[in-house]
Amino acid sequence: MGLLTFSTGRTRIKICGLKRASDVDAAVQAGADAIGFVFYPPSPRAVTPSMAAQLISRLPAGVDAVGLVVNPTNAEFAAIQAIAPITMWQFHGDESQNDCQRLSSGQPWMKAARIGAHFPFDNFSLQYRLANAFLLDALVDGYGGGGIPFEWQGIPQLWASENAPRVVLSGGLNASNVGEAIARLHPCAVDVSSGVESSKGIKDPALIVDFIQAVRAADLI
Repeated sequence: MGLLTFSTGRTRIKICGLKRASDVDAAVQAGADAIGFVFYPPSPRAVTPSMAAQLISRLPAGVDAVGLVVNPTNAEFAAIQAIAPITMWQFHGDESQNDCQRLSSGQPWMKAARIGAHFPFDNFSLQYRLANAFLLDALVDGYGGGGIPFEWQGIPQLWASENAPRVVLSGGLNASNVGEAIARLHPCAVDVSSGVESSKGIKDPALIVDFIQAVRAADLI
């Protein structure tokens, strides 16, 4: 169905930062709607375009391949596009809306927001009004994958309700807290990376299953 197919009662799930074929297979088998590939060399979860292409070849139809980039140059982005069949882009840096539109070339894209105190939600959604989704992440050193949750209760309820079909919630999620997050915000999707890892960049199949089961349990409440 894909990551951004919004439907009441079924939260979509993205597992991000996968580097191994066994992790991709485990996430797909467990029921993930999207797999995220990190094209940011400083990250311990980074992959090359050729690595991503091999991993994406394992995905069945309907599972999105999401390419995470951080302030890419035109050449860097073109190198990914030329090899890896990405179906959706995740801009995690300081890219403008024009940058995202130009680089994505008509493909779906989401813009990550690093949520700190007094984050301007209305200004953000206006600034990136053409985005297919808003990914809400914690404000940490670096770009994502810190495993640190932010204060979900600080997200304005009206903003969350109005934008629910486009909200992808991230930032320190795991099997223990994702149910609370879903109950509070009812996002279109949730995104997990460190919360299903045994070590940085190494996913744990049992934790993936636990996370997805926790999401499905929350959907029933």
